[in-house]
Amino acid sequence: MGARRMVVSAVTDRYQSAKRAEKGRILDALCATTGWHRKHAVRALRRSATVGPGKIEAPGERKRRYGATIKDAMTALWEASDRVCGKRLKVMIPTLLPALEQHGRLQLGEADRDRVLAISAATIDRLLVDVKIAASGGRRRRAGFYSAIRREVPIRTFNDWNSPVPGFCEVDMVAHGGTSVAGSFIQTLTTVDVATGWTECLPLLTREGSLVVEAINRAQSLFPWLLRGVDFDNDSAFMNDVVVPWCRERKLEVTRSRAYKKNDQAFVEQKNGAVVRRLMGYGRFDGIETARVMGRLYAAARLYVNLFQPSFKLKEKRREGAKVIKRYHLPSTPYERALAYPKVAADVKKRLRDQHRSLDPVVLLAEIRATQDELGNRVDRRAGHAACSAPPRAPRQPAQPLSPRRSERG
Repeated sequence: MGARRMVVSAVTDRYQSAKRAEKGRILDALCATTGWHRKHAVRALRRSATVGPGKIEAPGERKRRYGATIKDAMTALWEASDRVCGKRLKVMIPTLLPALEQHGRLQLGEADRDRVLAISAATIDRLLVDVKIAASGGRRRRAGFYSAIRREVPIRTFNDWNSPVPGFCEVDMVAHGGTSVAGSFIQTLTTVDVATGWTECLPLLTREGSLVVEAINRAQSLFPWLLRGVDFDNDSAFMNDVVVPWCRERKLEVTRSRAYKKNDQAFVEQKNGAVVRRLMGYGRFDGIETARVMGRLYAAARLYVNLFQPSFKLKEKRREGAKVIKRYHLPSTPYERALAYPKVAADVKKRLRDQHRSLDPVVLLAEIRATQDELGNRVDRRAGHAACSAPPRAPRQPAQPLSPRRSERG
């Protein structure tokens, strides 16, 4: 605005002494420079002429409409409404104001009462800014810190996958905090390949962007193929200025699910329950040594789950009236889906076959149960009841593989 006033002051004398045609050209140039409407430019030039040559008109100060009386009244109404936002308080005022007046808690003159009833929601929030800060102990409410990064990441729903090639993954975190989220505890980063169901789980000591980057980099070395894209939820551990730029530097396509729509990440949500929770239970785990034991558990479980444990994969879903009908492919392992996929390289398939022949599923399952027993001694019993906190115990016949589960639901 200061630059516009300087431009107006510079052309005022020339405008006053110019003829009609020249005035039109001056107005056109002024409107193009300032972006003003033509009538507003004329008024600005006339005001500048009355101020005097070489002087810049100071911006006028509007007369305050809502004074201290209105602010005190809005504070009383805000407290009586249990401190709701301005938009909700605006709707409550016609009902709340008579109730306060009837019980002698608020007395307003007729003019002030009309102003309170006519006040807008935006003005309510503006009047109560310092009141809300004082009520919160001097702390401002933090807006979405990474909302700008979140807005620039495109959304992908469950129906948007359209049979991708191996390498496009859904990523999520599972909290091992027991019945409390206070303090620091271990998180599991779950990465699931959408095309094959190949699952990699890695423990994180805390929810931090740099640790998420390290975990994704580690998962890349564990997957038989290169990662092509990652689909996150709206967690700030993913939507930040560390993880998103790092993924884009690695040429990974970054997408996110819709807020509060867990079925957008149906593939990884299913594995969170069928793999992570089935292995770890719902207890509280923390500490570096516990994370190392979890790493050993996941190292054995990844081979057993990906190479030997079959799961269902959704083939089609349709609605008939109130009924949703789903059809599934025959149950198969992620290893078998990778071998059947034509775009997986021949050397990758050969390496998977060699690895599959060298593994004993009974030995893997025994390693899983032994590590679960060790984790059962490390679970924090304070986080919940022992029966529901500890990881599942070993079955009587550990040689029997886990039953097929329906995964990748719609």
